[in-house]
Amino acid sequence: MNPETTTQVDDIQLVALPTAVNCADMFVRFALTEWSLRGLTDEAVKVVRDLVSAVVAVADKKRPSLITVRARLRSDCLAIEVASPRTAPMAVAAGRRVEVIAVGGRGQLAWCELPLGMDASAVPLPRRHHRRADPADDAFDELGHTSDVDEDVMRRILFGLNRPDGS
Repeated sequence: MNPETTTQVDDIQLVALPTAVNCADMFVRFALTEWSLRGLTDEAVKVVRDLVSAVVAVADKKRPSLITVRARLRSDCLAIEVASPRTAPMAVAAGRRVEVIAVGGRGQLAWCELPLGMDASAVPLPRRHHRRADPADDAFDELGHTSDVDEDVMRRILFGLNRPDGS
């Protein structure tokens, strides 16, 4: 896999327990929604569930390790990757061919590529909204600011109402 062709990537580390399958599912759904690739969600979720299930099946239940689940947009495909410290037999995931490489005696990296039907550079970057540090600012904006309301008084009132000790 050539990193020069990667346009977007997101990953998560999970403990290799059965709950990792559902967490990986949610992670892929979130990433594809952020990347405006909802059309690939069903197939990508099937792939990630198969890959993570195979890794969890060979994991040591008494001493589970961490696995990394990654979604990567490359040129004209979406790659779903799972890196694990133990090798797990897998040839197909959701009916698709899986590529597996050994990672220098430290486990394996397995991935499956799904065609995008477009160039990855056409996929929009996720939009992030600026978050304010003071929750009173958000509450004040929700009130619908009018010119006859003193902003400082309203902020002090909202700050007092939002104090955890109630004083």
